[in-house]
Amino acid sequence: MMRKFYLIIAGLLISLAVRAAPNPEIIVVCYPGGSVNAKDASEAMNSMLRVVERVGQWQANSFNSLFTTKSDECRKQMAGKKPKFAINSLGLYLELRNQHNLVPLVQPRIKGRTSERYRVMVRKGKYKSLDELKGKTLGGTALEEPLFIGRIVFAGKYDPAGFFVLKPSNQAIRALRSLDKGELDAVILNEQQFAGLGSLHLGTPLEAVFTSEEIPLMGVVANSATTTAEERARFSKALEGMCADAEGKKLCDVFGVESFASVDTAVFEPMVKLWIEGE
Repeated sequence: MMRKFYLIIAGLLISLAVRAAPNPEIIVVCYPGGSVNAKDASEAMNSMLRVVERVGQWQANSFNSLFTTKSDECRKQMAGKKPKFAINSLGLYLELRNQHNLVPLVQPRIKGRTSERYRVMVRKGKYKSLDELKGKTLGGTALEEPLFIGRIVFAGKYDPAGFFVLKPSNQAIRALRSLDKGELDAVILNEQQFAGLGSLHLGTPLEAVFTSEEIPLMGVVANSATTTAEERARFSKALEGMCADAEGKKLCDVFGVESFASVDTAVFEPMVKLWIEGE
């Protein structure tokens, strides 16, 4: 899942003081491993939804949100709330897609891309390959989803829990500083975390001993059994118009999200195949 996408979700716009719609639809927002405060993120997400409602011409307060950074809590809320729409990580989408009839709607486009790569970073010259890290410590925020890392990032070639000594973290900076001090042997980073390495001014140069294949960014999904094609198209169109909105564009620019793009579901087919092969 990219942090910038969730940051824009967690930072958009001012609420409109208008009449609430009865029985708002709950949108479950899952950000596994994140350090975002759930209360602040939920409030900001609800503000963002006011803009979606305006752009999509829904009655104000037609939607509400529930935010979590824990995978187990996300599973619980998806089962309990049965949301029509949700924002999941790719790993949670792959795990829950059949149980909740999930179909991808939109992806964030960041720096012209709707995909990312994961990298395993080590202190330069310390290790030459991923195989040399067997039994060594691996940190990072992505370790909240070890099945995703094993099946998708490592394409089924390594089982994180059996191959490494896992040291999950909810802050990439903290994990990287531990790597810099020699307290960790390696850290796994997503694209946005890797792009921010230059700003940290670490004492020890780092290098990647593993780089994944391109992995599609996950954004908004819908339950195809409880939504109509018209509802899905309308929600997608509202999100695609977010960064073109006068207010929405300001925050899209701040967080580096160029736009939200409609999904070509074919890009997820290789991910589904890898997931099934790992079951």
